[in-house]
Amino acid sequence: IETVVKDSPVLQILPFMELVGNSLKYNRELALPSADFYAVGDIWTESTPTFTPMTASLAIMGGDADVDHYLQQTRANINDIQQEVIALKAKALRHKFEDTFLYGDTAVDAKAFDGIRKLIDPATASDQVIACGASGATLTLSMLDQLIDAIRGGKPHLLLMSRRSRRKIKALMLAAGIVEQTQDQFGNTVIAYNGIPVGVTDWQLDTHTVSSSVETSTTGAACSAIYAFQMGEDGICGLHNGGIQAEVLGAVSNKNAIRTRLRWYNSIADFCVVKRAVLIGVKD
Repeated sequence: IETVVKDSPVLQILPFMELVGNSLKYNRELALPSADFYAVGDIWTESTPTFTPMTASLAIMGGDADVDHYLQQTRANINDIQQEVIALKAKALRHKFEDTFLYGDTAVDAKAFDGIRKLIDPATASDQVIACGASGATLTLSMLDQLIDAIRGGKPHLLLMSRRSRRKIKALMLAAGIVEQTQDQFGNTVIAYNGIPVGVTDWQLDTHTVSSSVETSTTGAACSAIYAFQMGEDGICGLHNGGIQAEVLGAVSNKNAIRTRLRWYNSIADFCVVKRAVLIGVKD
């Protein structure tokens, strides 16, 4: 588990809900109920929160790792080859999860799950989609503040972005005389803005296209996106059944190797629309 989590800003703080079955039906909160003051004898007005029924199904993620018997036997005094191969396969799971967490779309790959971009839908204008400009613009700290202000019920737990965007934020902070850092759960120093950790993912593209203040494509231009979200059972939450599992399948029939299978039944749930937002059209 540590191998998968260590280098991932998302998995370090994303809580996972353990499911008994293969899916979760839940209500996504859209709007809070209202309250008012009343005089004696007034008619009280009913007000309830607004929800949208949602279903998140677990996707089957995994892969097989073969270790050649010859290498394991002849180089075991230097490295445990089987352990290293399994660790690399675990990292591959992490890479696939992070990519899908951002860009997963069941309309494109029905075997995967819908990622944060699909759930927020930056192709449609909304209060949770903040555009840097009609077709993108150079990032400013004011734009970042606007993104943070789109999150209700407290500060975001994470700002997730590409390396290019992180470099830009760091330069803007230094120019403004702001130096702010924090540590992740493994003791690594990361920059923070307004007390919020800045997470970097190699899967966020800097090639998005923005037109009329909405995203029209993930390719074709030089725009990026920055996500802000709260994690938990009232925000963005991971779902799984059994966690990451490793099973030794044994000898491979057609080659001199032993096979291990890693599998992870996972997905994410989006419990409240005001707990996540995206800044689109981010240019260097």
